[in-house]
Amino acid sequence: MRIDLSWLLMVAEHRTPGDPQVVDWGALVAAVSRHEAEIFGSPVYSDPHSRAASLLQLLLHVPALEHSNAMFASAVAYGYLVASGLKVITSPEQVRDLARLVKEGKADVRVIADELRQWSG
Repeated sequence: MRIDLSWLLMVAEHRTPGDPQVVDWGALVAAVSRHEAEIFGSPVYSDPHSRAASLLQLLLHVPALEHSNAMFASAVAYGYLVASGLKVITSPEQVRDLARLVKEGKADVRVIADELRQWSG
């Protein structure tokens, strides 16, 4: 599953309240590039959970929208997993707790991916 700028904008439009405006286009471009990252032809993030985790982490630390960035980042990760063909079951509390850990810098991509795996267990 590959994302692009239009997919991120669609998620922002449909999954964040008030259709917030983009204030940092570079954050969105960076998210697209990060999830596609390769080193010597090998993907940096080799599975959907790791890719979703990389998107969540980046979009929480580099806000792209004028508001609701935690909701947007979570919706992007959730949507990525679903679009990758995974069944995702989570609660608002799990989403909130993960977003809080990421925002506070207490979870790296591996920890985030492990949590996302539990959502699609």
